Amino acid sequence: DKNDIAFAVNDLVESIPEESFKDFKRSTGCPAYHPRMMLKIILCSYTQSVFSGRKIEALLKDSVRMMWLAQGYEPSYRTINRFRTNPKVAELLRQCFVQFRAKLVQEKQIDEEAIFIDGTKIEANANKFTFVWRKSIERYSSNLIEKSNLMYDELLEKEIIPAIERENEEELSVQEIETIVEKLDDTIDAYTQKIDESDEVSKRKQLRRERKEPKKYRKQFADFLVRKQKYQRDFEIFQGRNSYSKTDRDATFMRMKEDYMKNGQLKPGYNVQIATEGQYVLAYDIFPNPTDTRTFIPFLNTIEKNYFKLPKYIVADAGYGSEQNYDDVLNVRKRIPLITYNQYRKENKKKFKNDPFNTANWEYDEVTDSFVCPNNRRLNYVYQSNRKDRYGFKRSFKVYECVDCSDCPLRTLCTKASQGRNRKLFYNEKWEFQKEYVREKLSNEKTGEIYEKRKIDVEPVFGFLKANLGFTRMSVRGKSNVHNELGFALMAVNIRKYAAINDENGTFSK
Repeated sequence: DKNDIAFAVNDLVESIPEESFKDFKRSTGCPAYHPRMMLKIILCSYTQSVFSGRKIEALLKDSVRMMWLAQGYEPSYRTINRFRTNPKVAELLRQCFVQFRAKLVQEKQIDEEAIFIDGTKIEANANKFTFVWRKSIERYSSNLIEKSNLMYDELLEKEIIPAIERENEEELSVQEIETIVEKLDDTIDAYTQKIDESDEVSKRKQLRRERKEPKKYRKQFADFLVRKQKYQRDFEIFQGRNSYSKTDRDATFMRMKEDYMKNGQLKPGYNVQIATEGQYVLAYDIFPNPTDTRTFIPFLNTIEKNYFKLPKYIVADAGYGSEQNYDDVLNVRKRIPLITYNQYRKENKKKFKNDPFNTANWEYDEVTDSFVCPNNRRLNYVYQSNRKDRYGFKRSFKVYECVDCSDCPLRTLCTKASQGRNRKLFYNEKWEFQKEYVREKLSNEKTGEIYEKRKIDVEPVFGFLKANLGFTRMSVRGKSNVHNELGFALMAVNIRKYAAINDENGTFSK
């Protein structure tokens, strides 16, 4: 048919420059299927909610549009799976998003005024119960260090082996444990040799009894060696995460909205971040951490590096509102953040504004640089406090303290500090300025209207991806493979929407 989705797939892939395919060319061996053709059939199958390699292979024999795109070729499911997990395909998918956005801009379907950012969690292709927790490994590792040090001291005290050279007195390294095992082997071999050389039964029995202890220690340290190596591998896999799955080591255990056990069970998954405009996905990336706050800056870096220049407005929900993120958008990227923060809605409620014990409602005196509490007592500026979070970001607070709270009748309502301590107020000037800036922008008619589009722009994409396309779980493993498959799925969402709109308007171009 003239309005078939196959034309949209074909036009998009054909728009990718020939230079992007040069890495697939080879001078030896059997000629491979052309990557353009492979890209077309996989994209088309994803638009039809077919994600399995075997089912894609079957479509090549049943579907007319797939036969047309493949031009009669029938690659096997192994070839299809190898292609979509090929690291070189990441560049082709990037080009797909770049060319698709250029087409949308040319046809004026998006206005390049703002991008809308949001994230969702998609389950990994991994067993739900093969979890490894960082806290457990840390506890096991510390117990091993303590026990191995104690047993090493026992060996020296009983003079079973001589002392070894140690780099760190607090912990035995893998190499040092291996040395201990070797020395214990030498001690055991020495006893064995004496037993073989002795003809006296009583002496042989005595030597065997003496040999039992070094053999027992040798077994323990051999176990320590295996466990030590395993814990080291675990820490290398974690890379700052709190968990990983044994089936897919790049997946992190997260709390999903789709809870199959109805008990808050964590499942292995990936945090998917997308940037949209006009309900089209213009850029995407995946992250191992479940919180959106820490993904914001790396995702903006990915957009600028791989996809397009950031527009004037960057729109996101309260999950992205933080001092660090506001500072990055305003001062580093020179853009306007239309991003709420966690307390934004609460601060607009009447109950919050009328609460006399809420420090946000306390009167501030600029002349004396002090706050006035509900009992009309002053909290004077005392000192500056600088705090650094576990990710290295520094926050600066001005600390105000009341002169005397001991006889205040409102003390129990105002503070939970113990008797003898006065009420303190920690005031972050930078954060308060950022919040005021955001409130002003969101109350403005134009920028407020742009922010209101967020719900109808980015969130329907996830609904279409999961509900309409049926893409709720990865079918490949490993971060690079998952990144490729997600690119196919999100581009399939774009193509289906683009084809539907152009079909309705009667402007579908072949």
